[in-house]
Amino acid sequence: MVQADRDTERKVISILKVLSQSSEPVGSTVIARELESHGIYLSERTVRYHLKIMDERGFTRPLGRDGRSITHEGLEELKNALAPEQIGFVIERINLLAYQSNFDPRTRAGQVPINTSLFTADRFRDALDAMKEAFAAGYCVSDLVATARAGEKLGHVVIPEGQVGFATVCSVVVNGVLLKAGVPMDSRFGGILEVRKGEPRRFVAIINYAGTSLDPSEAYIRARMTSVRRAASAGTGRILANFREIPAPSRHTVEGIVDDLKRAGIGGVLLIGEASEPLCQMPVGLNKIGMILLGGLNPVAAAEEAGIEAENISESGTIDFRQLVNYREL
Repeated sequence: MVQADRDTERKVISILKVLSQSSEPVGSTVIARELESHGIYLSERTVRYHLKIMDERGFTRPLGRDGRSITHEGLEELKNALAPEQIGFVIERINLLAYQSNFDPRTRAGQVPINTSLFTADRFRDALDAMKEAFAAGYCVSDLVATARAGEKLGHVVIPEGQVGFATVCSVVVNGVLLKAGVPMDSRFGGILEVRKGEPRRFVAIINYAGTSLDPSEAYIRARMTSVRRAASAGTGRILANFREIPAPSRHTVEGIVDDLKRAGIGGVLLIGEASEPLCQMPVGLNKIGMILLGGLNPVAAAEEAGIEAENISESGTIDFRQLVNYREL
């Protein structure tokens, strides 16, 4: 009986993964096909059976003939359930999101990966005020953001009643653009980067993507380990950052792409190191170059430091670049 319950939970989690990776409602036919591509063979009838169970639990929302969409509760279940089996899920999500994003910085068109934060509607204006300094100091991937009201979607996240959705550009945008240019990027870890007098110094905490079921930025914010506001105002503090590696011969290509991204209003690349040389005290592989990317959730971390709580969903899907506006316009 226990084994049967375990098998059911695995199937539920597998279906939730498929739903979480789509910004549109998905039906049983598509779900069954996607599961099969991952080596999980369920008939459409079996998928429909499990979807009914998930509806009852509040993990999914029926949308008529269009199928289902995942709910906020479903996303929470996906993050929390069967944690031992989700080791490496974060790196899987990063790679998938990089593949799904097709943003072209030269034409300024395409899908951009985002993080989604949920604020209570009555505190959203306060949150924006608390985030301004982090944006102004450049502790963000981009000044471009998006908002959504209750019932609307940001990526694959449906905004609950009484809340406002706030999307920041995710650092995975760099992975996506480099991937399309044929440059492989190794995403190693998310960390807390110490900044002194405005200069990045060292990582004081790291979580390897391949060995965790938790998103590092979400975990650090929840644990109150950042001091983004102090870094923005005084030049000394601790911010969210991510460590990547690229092949050394790709440096010229990467620098050109970084410049294209900047012209499109997307930064995020804090430092590019030298071939096979440590970067901010972190060792780098042979014939590799280290890169430090700013965490897209730094402004939201600043709001949390000011006592304004948010529910954060990192790598929450993609949105069209044209939906983004400068945060100053909000």
